[in-house]
Amino acid sequence: MLNKLLDGFEGKLQSSKWAKITKTSTDTALRDIRDLIDKGILQQKDEGGRSTNYELTDFKWV
Repeated sequence: MLNKLLDGFEGKLQSSKWAKITKTSTDTALRDIRDLIDKGILQQKDEGGRSTNYELTDFKWV
């Protein structure tokens, strides 16, 4: 999934879209997203609630 994001993912990333692409439940998708937020790879956009969007940060690969 990270490869898709790094290779020019179009549109807004939401947990429901992540679940559909990765063929997992929305709960699993949200856990994946939260893990990437904790690692500093993704960040939550200002909007919240059911339509929360996420985007890549300026993550520096080590």
